Amino acid sequence: MAAGTGRMSGPGSDGYAGRHHRPGARIGRGEHRGPLLQSESTTLSDPQTFLAKAGQGHSISEYGAGDVVFSQGDQAAEVFFVEQGRVKITVVSGRGKEAVVGILTTGHFLGEAVLTGQQVRVSTATVLEKSRIARISKSAMVRALHDEPAFSEFFIAHLLSRNLRIEEDLVDQLFNSSEKRLARVLLLLANFGKEGKPETVIPDITQETLAEMIGTTRSRVSFFMNRFRKLGFIEYNGKLQVHSSLLNIVLHD
Repeated sequence: MAAGTGRMSGPGSDGYAGRHHRPGARIGRGEHRGPLLQSESTTLSDPQTFLAKAGQGHSISEYGAGDVVFSQGDQAAEVFFVEQGRVKITVVSGRGKEAVVGILTTGHFLGEAVLTGQQVRVSTATVLEKSRIARISKSAMVRALHDEPAFSEFFIAHLLSRNLRIEEDLVDQLFNSSEKRLARVLLLLANFGKEGKPETVIPDITQETLAEMIGTTRSRVSFFMNRFRKLGFIEYNGKLQVHSSLLNIVLHD
């Protein structure tokens, strides 16, 4: 695992440590701060522009693959926003079994349960590739949601989308075969069905991680991946490339 090397200084700042860091610490490669709103006339007509700028209670960090944004059991005090990159969310049971519960990509919030009163993180967020992530304190987030309608609308849209995804994941887990679940995950990772052009080449993701995401064994994932490749649904030559024809697996009864 790569460890972050940046360090933020100043009142109330958090230092960075290694993989086994103190609760609440962040592993990032550098943070930037500035005024939350540049002037009284500043508005949030573009919420993503706001999130991309550092401010009071709002910092930006660069992360590398393997860096930890927060860990299960950490004190929860901030919300995070993925400006660029991919983050894996995992949960470890009391018996030590780890499960991947999601892969969050550019444009997603994480750790937002702090807004409902969550005090301790119930999952771990690990960066999968070079990423740029905003960290917003709970107070700054609440203030923006209260004072800025455009930002509130943006955040509510995120929550509704996340809720829909959770419902779809549950239905998928209950009623679909592991082969269909794997095909759906690959299509989602390639952004099929979302706004914008699909990213047919998926960054590095292990078969073990895919197995944890769909609730099956690595050997089953390997079997289905080989089958998809023989059928021409995917290509694998150092990078995994997903073709839209993989939808045939999902749509086939």
